[in-house]
Amino acid sequence: MIIDRMLPSLDGLSVARALREAGSEKPILVLTALGSVEDRVAGLEGGADDYLVKPFSMSELIARVDALGRRGASASPTRLTIADLTLDRLTREVRRAGEMIDLQHREFQLLEALMLQTPNVVTRIMLLVGVWKIRFDPGASLVESHVSRLRAKIDRVGSPMLIHTVRGEGYAARTP
Repeated sequence: MIIDRMLPSLDGLSVARALREAGSEKPILVLTALGSVEDRVAGLEGGADDYLVKPFSMSELIARVDALGRRGASASPTRLTIADLTLDRLTREVRRAGEMIDLQHREFQLLEALMLQTPNVVTRIMLLVGVWKIRFDPGASLVESHVSRLRAKIDRVGSPMLIHTVRGEGYAARTP
């Protein structure tokens, strides 16, 4: 994300702080005319990953955005959590309320794809491409049957439902 520090109606650092407090790990580059050491330190401590003072060269901006993209790609979280559900991408363990859940390989990939996009909706086509590496719609109920099996293991009776169908759009992993 590229945020100008001096936005017309609010301070860009307030936006960066709010994003960090909301749990966003997306790289943030702050652009500003404020270039003192104190301003740069405040920007970095306020949630920015990089700070670029105006005027700047377009090639430097592009290089910094590319560098942040490389850093952001490698900083992908290893543990994903929604409510009492955790998925450890390194050990490939899934737990709900501390209890281990045994998932098949595709079920794990499906849950991971949904949890990486929390709370956003993931379309059926996105799941076909991301989980099955299929770039066409096979027309069968491939996704639906896997989601159903995953729900049977994750969303047990008495626990809040975490895997939701968003009618006409796809699926989402989120708290109720």
